Amino acid sequence: MEPSAPDRRSAGDAGSGSTVEGVAAPGQDDPAVVVNNLSFTYSGIDGQPLLNSPPIFRDVSFSLRPGSRCLLVGPNGAGKTTLLKILGGKHLVPRDCVWVLGSSPFHDTALTSSGLLSYIGGAWVRDIAFAGYSVPLQGDFPAGQIIEGIPGVDPKRRERVMKVMDINSDWRMHLVSDGQRRRVQLCVGLLKPFKVLLLDEITVDLDVLGRADLMDFLTEECEERGATIVYATHIFDGLQSWPTHVAFLADGKFQTFDEVKNVPHLRDGKLLDTVVRWLREDKRRRAASKRSSKTTVVFQQPLNNGWASGRMTASLSK
Repeated sequence: MEPSAPDRRSAGDAGSGSTVEGVAAPGQDDPAVVVNNLSFTYSGIDGQPLLNSPPIFRDVSFSLRPGSRCLLVGPNGAGKTTLLKILGGKHLVPRDCVWVLGSSPFHDTALTSSGLLSYIGGAWVRDIAFAGYSVPLQGDFPAGQIIEGIPGVDPKRRERVMKVMDINSDWRMHLVSDGQRRRVQLCVGLLKPFKVLLLDEITVDLDVLGRADLMDFLTEECEERGATIVYATHIFDGLQSWPTHVAFLADGKFQTFDEVKNVPHLRDGKLLDTVVRWLREDKRRRAASKRSSKTTVVFQQPLNNGWASGRMTASLSK
């Protein structure tokens, strides 16, 4: 089922509610996440789309109301991480294309600084000058020092999240396993009471019990506080009853975006079987499209060619 485009919204009609650092909370009936006709292509060093590079998305539109738990699935390379990063304000898109809690996540940084919008994804790493890239966050300091060092956190919520993630505050961060480091990362991202949470493959290092406890906690956050969650994953153990919505992203658009209750196979609890069938159908569709295509793609690499009229220009090398 192809989603219909929701109405465009502006910061002025975000709905009634309290504000945090200028961010208007949506009304009870207002969508928490709205995407309008989103098209996106990665650009080269000159800021222009790369030649012969198809868009990651083409006219994607959807909306999610408070309390929704959306499971985002699709083949590798479909753009799931890119979509989550756009929703998290990490890529520049036009203001009227993406709204989170009535604001543009890229332009209105108060969304993330207040903790209302939280993005957790990828490995917990950092770049160290003259040492290396993607170095795991580690050091001879306790996990509790990181967690308790975050200001503005309710002590009761901190204790609850640490209990859910089964974290020992005495863990030394240079001695923990990948799974323990992931638990600390999740704890840090969940400490503040978010309104919109974006999760990108964050359970790959967790054991079965840790994953189940996390999913139960996220369900409570949605049902009790009206939080909205978009979760991209390839691990479906124990998720049959978790999502309220499912979105299958492939070929630059949503092949399916609907409530779980409206998808017969999902309604019957056959989540894994349904996703496998969608992936196989998409694989056959891409193979057929490749066989029928006669287009020859010429690789062209933009190169920095110096300065002209106050800006960098680019030449093309074949």
